[in-house]
Amino acid sequence: MTATTATPATLEATSSWASHIRATLALGIPLIGAQLAQLGINTTDVVIIGRLGAQPLAAMVLAGQFFFTIFIFGAGFSIAVMPMVAQAFGRDDPVSARRSIRMGMWVSIAYALLATPLFLNAEAILIALGQVPAVAKLAADYVFIVQFGLLPALLFAVLRSLVSAIGRAGIILYITLAILLINAVLAYGLVLGHFGLPKMGMTGAAFVAVLVQWASFLFMVAYLQTREDTRRYHLFVRFWRPDWHALWEVIHLGVPISVTVLAEVSLFAAASLLMGRIGTIELAAHGIALQLASIAFMVPLGLAQTATVRIGVEHGRGNYPELVRAAITVLAIASAISLTGGVLFFTMPILLSSAFIDTRTTDAAAVLAFAGPLVAIAGVFQLVDGLQAIASGLLRGLKDARVPMVIALFSYWAIGFMLAWVLAFPAGFGGVGIWLGFLIGLATAAGLLCLRFWRLVRHEMKTARV
Repeated sequence: MTATTATPATLEATSSWASHIRATLALGIPLIGAQLAQLGINTTDVVIIGRLGAQPLAAMVLAGQFFFTIFIFGAGFSIAVMPMVAQAFGRDDPVSARRSIRMGMWVSIAYALLATPLFLNAEAILIALGQVPAVAKLAADYVFIVQFGLLPALLFAVLRSLVSAIGRAGIILYITLAILLINAVLAYGLVLGHFGLPKMGMTGAAFVAVLVQWASFLFMVAYLQTREDTRRYHLFVRFWRPDWHALWEVIHLGVPISVTVLAEVSLFAAASLLMGRIGTIELAAHGIALQLASIAFMVPLGLAQTATVRIGVEHGRGNYPELVRAAITVLAIASAISLTGGVLFFTMPILLSSAFIDTRTTDAAAVLAFAGPLVAIAGVFQLVDGLQAIASGLLRGLKDARVPMVIALFSYWAIGFMLAWVLAFPAGFGGVGIWLGFLIGLATAAGLLCLRFWRLVRHEMKTARV
């Protein structure tokens, strides 16, 4: 990374496959690293809470899914900002980029306020969804505290769009790594009572979660305000001034993106609810498998963000041949990495699972026995999960959101969830059936989203020639 910010004129005019690979990795590696570090924060919490036993671990799974489901819907608006900023950057239009980011922050603030009632009624919601009352109470107590970390998390996500588009994605990685270290030390101390700190259990983990979310946002603001090349965007000057066109575009593009992302995330949240109906041991095992799958998914997720920026910039330039090369490159890289991770999961499920629970506890053997087959299945669908994530990122680079939303709802719920329920309960496959249903739903989404992208690009290329 150079000492000065990239501009549309200075960005490499890629014309060879090797150049596209270099450009993809230059942007993708920091974003992948940041995603892995962010998940490392969550994984650290799960590992530490796992030392308290199966019930706290199960509650952590529910609480994490509850918070993340609310967060990810709001994050859809920050995701919408990314192609807006990338296309503006491709056109060399810093004013539009600034307006998009400001209005993205406006929408995030409004959403955080609107989400408050969900946090305040978390226990009643979880019990209504059939969860064990004792586990629901533990999860709700955690969620009540971490709600105060929602706003900074959303604002940080919006500001990521700017540094990603202008070639400064490395700062995202550096901030997230710093937060990972801070979270690990504080969570270890407050949850388990080390370093002379009180043993607060899940309550301590919740307080630490809020602290690190605010720290992430403030670190990013400090960076943007102290760098000459980012300060020139004047993000916080007359912050109260609206730009109705940019605000409408954030909402218009963000709502279908939010629904699309929520369709997938809520599928896994629903899986936790279905698994909770089977039993606490099964839910804890599902949490381990889900955590491992989430770790592997961070790579294609980071590459999906890379795809959005790369496609957005080339689309802003109107350079369709390079747009196609950029898309093929990121798909190939993601497929190779996902396949490698899938093989690892399929061949070492028990060894990987044992890292997430204290094997000395009385219920550890039962949890690991149930987790093994789930992790093996998770290895199989790493490839299709990665492909559907990249295809979604490519389509967002084109600002295409409504049709992908319909595809996601159909694939994840009409196919994935229904098959998961049928295979788990009427067919009697239990937790394995739930994960097999996911596999089929994700594969359907991957195929349809890839087809949608290529059809759109071919249509735009033909139109551009006329």
